[in-house]
Amino acid sequence: MFKDKVLLITGGTGSFGNAMLKGFLNSDLKEIRIFSRDEKKQEDMRIEYKNDKLNFVIGDIRDFDSINNAMLGVDYVFHAAALKQVPSCEFFPMQAVHTNITGAENVLEAAARNNVNRVVVLSTDKAVYPINAMGISKAMMEKLAVSKARDPRVQNVDAVYTATRYGNVMASRGSIIPLFIKQIKEGKPLTITNPEMTRFMMSLDDSVELVMYAFQNGNPGDIFVQKSPGATIQVLAEALQELFNADNEINIIGERHAEKLYETLCSKEEMSKAEDLGRFYRVPADFRDLNYTKYLQEDGPKLVNEEYNSHNTNRLTKDELKKLLLTLDYVQEELKNHTN
Repeated sequence: MFKDKVLLITGGTGSFGNAMLKGFLNSDLKEIRIFSRDEKKQEDMRIEYKNDKLNFVIGDIRDFDSINNAMLGVDYVFHAAALKQVPSCEFFPMQAVHTNITGAENVLEAAARNNVNRVVVLSTDKAVYPINAMGISKAMMEKLAVSKARDPRVQNVDAVYTATRYGNVMASRGSIIPLFIKQIKEGKPLTITNPEMTRFMMSLDDSVELVMYAFQNGNPGDIFVQKSPGATIQVLAEALQELFNADNEINIIGERHAEKLYETLCSKEEMSKAEDLGRFYRVPADFRDLNYTKYLQEDGPKLVNEEYNSHNTNRLTKDELKKLLLTLDYVQEELKNHTN
């Protein structure tokens, strides 16, 4: 399905874009178009990969014309560009609106106008029962994607627009792991907001696998969730201490702005209709129109009492988490530099 096709990745200079490139550089794709506003990272990638398949476009998803022009001739889109830092979005919520909502709509509308065949937007666990500006803006992005999947222009060309939702991507931008490692190396206390706070633990490779699964198996408007193990922040800090043979103090500093004790990947309402696909959940879109009296659902889905969150998922022990951490290239590189 990739032969002679053109793939566009928004925010393609970030952690996800780089991870995705590794799997696609040797594929049958005709072109991989990287769309971002960071010209320095684009130049770094151009020098690192030296691949004629890569085409870099400087632009901002907030500017419809720039993303619409970049979409010409594109077959597939992975939308990863976003404002992700929770505290920053709390202080500048309109910036989250401009990027995560208006920017996402620009991407989706440009895709519809250019007859893009498949679009996958990348969301977050913070979009479920959101309490912070980042999560609220990402929840709206999901709604926009599902709404656009209903658009007659999209349906008339049999295009498929889906969303993926995942939790903490270990060692990515925004992950606590690089901060803990930096604090360990500098001999500073490890700063924990709440030792009982849990987060999902997944690697960048896992996130790529989720996006590819949604891309290849999605129906219009689906939201895909990858089942992931979880761990407390206390166990994460202790696991890193042991890996780096460190004895730094651990300081409890209290929750940051708009932090949650645990994150949720599927709400109770979604779990009532979610399809269990083994390693994934598929949450199908509701394609009924607003004339509800037309629909009789005597055997419709019954609401369930349990969501899928980082508290009730498989909880990693310290040893299990250490093994998982050692699978990360970033951790391996930091360990190598630490011992040299």
